[in-house]
Amino acid sequence: MQRLLLALLLLAPTSAFAEHMDVIEMQLHDDCSMDQFMAIVADFNAWGEENAYHARVAVPIQSDKLTSIFWMGTSKDAATFGKAWDTWRDALGDPESVPAQLWARFQACSQNLRRTGYDVY
Repeated sequence: MQRLLLALLLLAPTSAFAEHMDVIEMQLHDDCSMDQFMAIVADFNAWGEENAYHARVAVPIQSDKLTSIFWMGTSKDAATFGKAWDTWRDALGDPESVPAQLWARFQACSQNLRRTGYDVY
């Protein structure tokens, strides 16, 4: 019985146990301060709390990209991220929705340069 359980654990897809990290490299517009941007992030995290997504911002102090900042969003797994993404994307068509209003603020303050997703173990 123990061998069967061990075999099942070893054969189980490990991605089911991985947290999902959503990383977006961005630059702030000249007329947007870090304080202004972090206020948008705080409002986003209020929305994200209802959608099991939380964001932090990394500011490099040693890098070849010192003009970039990095959005680091986390969800408990890729499926949870997918649900949050679907909710966000579907709401963008309604200009009165929280995601649409947040997106307008993000666009006024920053420019996305690249986006990557990771399984984090």
